Amino acid sequence: MSPAITLETHINDIVNVIKWEDASDVVLCGHSYGGFVISGVVERVPAAVRSLVFVDALVPRDGQNGLDVATPMGRDGLNQALKNGAISRPAPSAAVLNVNENDRAWVDGKMTPQPVRVSLDPIRLTGARERIARRAYVRSRNYADPTFDKYFEEAAAAGWRTYSVASGHDVMVDAPDRLTEILLDVA
Repeated sequence: MSPAITLETHINDIVNVIKWEDASDVVLCGHSYGGFVISGVVERVPAAVRSLVFVDALVPRDGQNGLDVATPMGRDGLNQALKNGAISRPAPSAAVLNVNENDRAWVDGKMTPQPVRVSLDPIRLTGARERIARRAYVRSRNYADPTFDKYFEEAAAAGWRTYSVASGHDVMVDAPDRLTEILLDVA
């Protein structure tokens, strides 16, 4: 954990994997804050990306940062961390994310704090995301959040493929088979 970890750090991590692996026809999937990351990645390597899938994710516009568009819970955590001068905010519990009861202890054991700075740096977007023909938004039905509801509705209005899945926020944990079907469909 370091104050030097930024949104660019996460974008560069994924861009470098794509470049070093000579990946093409990538189905780029971002969950929650990961919507920022995949939006930045497609700006750097648009030719490598076949499809974009936002899974209960933030869909930023140019110049926005994570604090601008955070969910109510995310905003509270960020503001508390900033008030305390912390370099990270604590991870929410699996119960708060409405992960199924059988997997909650496992998920809690994998959760880590998130660096604050990743949510403070504005993202620079030039429209690469909109030039990807295959875009989808996956919304979990069992996790109430007006921010993700708004992005789901905007995606549907923009003609993206949209999917509603009976799961908590961590769709990949609660409904992995269904998410796999969706990723294959969007690919």
